Formats: sequence, C-alpha cells, structure tokens
Amino acid sequence: MKIEIKAPAFPESVADGEVSLWHKQEGDFVARDELLVEIETDKVVMEVVAPEDGRLDRILVAAGSTIESDALLAELTPGASGAAERPTEVAQATASGTEKDIPMGPAARQLIEANGLDATAINGTGKDGRINKEDVVAFIAAQQPLTAASSSADAALSASASAKPVAAVALDPQGPTSERIERRVPMTRMRARIAERLLAASQETAMLTTFNEVDMAPLMRLRSQYKDQFEKTHNGTRLGFMGFFVRACCEALKRFPEVNASIDGNDVVYHGYQDIGVAVSTDDGLVVPVLRDADFMSIADVEAAIRDLGLKARDKKLTIDDMTGGTFTVSNGGVFGSLLSTPILNPPQTAILGMHTIKDRPVAIDGEVVVRPMMYLALSYDHRLIDGKTAVQFLVTVKDLIEDPSRILLQL
Repeated sequence: MKIEIKAPAFPESVADGEVSLWHKQEGDFVARDELLVEIETDKVVMEVVAPEDGRLDRILVAAGSTIESDALLAELTPGASGAAERPTEVAQATASGTEKDIPMGPAARQLIEANGLDATAINGTGKDGRINKEDVVAFIAAQQPLTAASSSADAALSASASAKPVAAVALDPQGPTSERIERRVPMTRMRARIAERLLAASQETAMLTTFNEVDMAPLMRLRSQYKDQFEKTHNGTRLGFMGFFVRACCEALKRFPEVNASIDGNDVVYHGYQDIGVAVSTDDGLVVPVLRDADFMSIADVEAAIRDLGLKARDKKLTIDDMTGGTFTVSNGGVFGSLLSTPILNPPQTAILGMHTIKDRPVAIDGEVVVRPMMYLALSYDHRLIDGKTAVQFLVTVKDLIEDPSRILLQL
C-alpha cells in the first residue's frame, strides 16, 4: 500500500507555489517527519515531511514546477527505514550529520549538493553563520584557479537555478587578459512577489512621509535599570526597544483610527483592533509577520513574540497564518545602521513607522545645548485617507510616549 505525499493546503491569499528543492531522491529510505521537499510561495517557504518511515518510490513533480494546493507530489511505501539494506549510505549520513545542523538557504544547499562540497568547510556570512549562495560560489572560486572556478561556479548555478552566465573577456592594458563575469539568475518567487508589491505600493497609493526625532535617553535609562531583572522575571526574554515602540503605536492607533484603517475600493475599513506587523529581514527578502491583538500584549509578550517570529523567519518556519493580516507595520532599519529612510507602505495598510539607529547629537534643551541619544522616526502614510495633520499628530504621540515611557504603562 502506497501513501500519497501531497502539497499543503494553500490559503485563499496564495494561488500557487513552486517546488523549489527535493531533499530526497526516488528510492531513498526516509524516516517519519524527515524533510522531503520545500515549496516556495509568494509569502513563505513551506516544508513537506514524510508521514511515515518508508521508501520514496516516485517523485511526480520535478523541482521548478508550479503546483496548486493539495497537489500530488510523490508516493511513499511505508515500512522499515532500510538501514540494513544501505550500510554505506547510513555511514555517510552519520559522518555528515554535523552538516545538517548548519543553517543554509535552499539555493546554497543545491550548490553544495551539486558540487559534492563539505558544508562544514564553508564560511557562512549570513546571520548566525547561515550559508548563502554567494558563500558557496566564493568557496568554489577559492578552491580553483580563476578560469576553472568561474566555469565551475557558472555551471553549478545553471544546474541549480537555471542561471544564464555571460562572460566577457577584456584586455587589461596593465597586464594579461582577465575575465569579467556576469551571472543572470531568475528571481525567486518570493523576491518577485516582494518586488511586485513594493512597485504597486508606490504606484497605487498617494504615499507621503513625515519625520520627527525622539530623545531615547529616558528609555535607555529605564532599560539599563531593569534589563537584568526583566530577563530573569520573564524566562530569558530580553528587554529591547521594539516592545515599547509597539505598545506606543497601539496607544497612538487608538487615538487616530485613520492610521489603523485600510482602503477597500471606495470604502474605508476601520479596524477595532491592532494587529502590528513587524518587518524582518531574511536571506530571501523582507517579510512581515504579524503580532495579533498587540494592544492586549504586555511589553514582555511583545518582546517574546518578536524573538520567536525572528527565529522562525531565519529558519524558514513562518507559516501563512504568521504572515496574514496586519493593520499597521513597524520597521526597524536602525539595527542595520540606517540613519534615515522613507519606508514603503505594506498594502492594504495605510501607514508604516520606520525606526532608525540611535546617534548622539547636540540638541537644545531649556536653552542649553546638550548631547542626547537621538533617533529619527519616519511615518509613511497614504494621503488618500490620512491627512498631514493626523499623520503628524500620530507621530508626535509616539514620540511623547517613548520620551516618557511611564505614560505607556499608565495609558496616558
């Protein structure tokens, strides 16, 4: 009796997906819950695991194919793991077990497998040592002379991502002939969807940005005073700034409901709740998981939820439910050193708050010039719904709450 392996059921907001990578081949023996295939959608990468121990008999959909919800992917014959029938493979799997613990993206994994590389020898430059595709290409180039490395890397890219390398040879007046390499690689489905949504946001909304600055000294003193006690009390959850900003935004959204609303055709939809999206950067692009009912969450709840969502995003474990909805978004470019930016709307939301890096700057307080840790805040909004007065008052409210954080707790 064979077991049918099907794609997950996609929600209405996801029309189809793409089979990005098979981790197993026909004839392989697999264990229950072992990863078989990754499916990339417009929003997340979904993993399909083996429902039982057994042998993967047939793969019915090749990598790169577009599939719909519940599509039949493969057939599996349940039974023993087959370890006794393949001692060599088991030994190899045991020897390479440490490689499975190394975080890497799907494109990087394809290159490593296609070239028979040892992942433990590759230096990952991504977050927490994650290996990116560029790290693998650089590793290949370092192992061979320039010409051979270019050929090998281009061939590997062609096999794993249908890349179309274009090489031009130019005469260097200062020395021998050198190669100038270009690579053409198709966008991933997720990156293409991100590009489409960003372009639509700029073309279909009357987007405008207003700025202000906030003195972070009071919040930094509060954090310095209580961070150790906070972490101990809340089971290792660290006290950051995002918890305060999310709570400040929730209070401001209650006072200015237009900022928490969305446009649906000729209607304005006012949301009686605050579902706050938190922009998270991943190897595949920017994703925005949602904190649901953030107005009922404590600062500790917010910090713990953001940490968990960040880990899920890094490990490609975000679900469609994690990404669906949201009435307002907070983006923190300051973690990467951004001093000032104009964040782009996340439709159908009509506003987004951009946080930035904290810098000591001279400011005038009570007629004297003093140095304070200052942060620029940016609020991008859809002028079709939100007037400039409302946007400015919303941003000033957030500023006032952050500069006097006790007002957040007292809801003043």
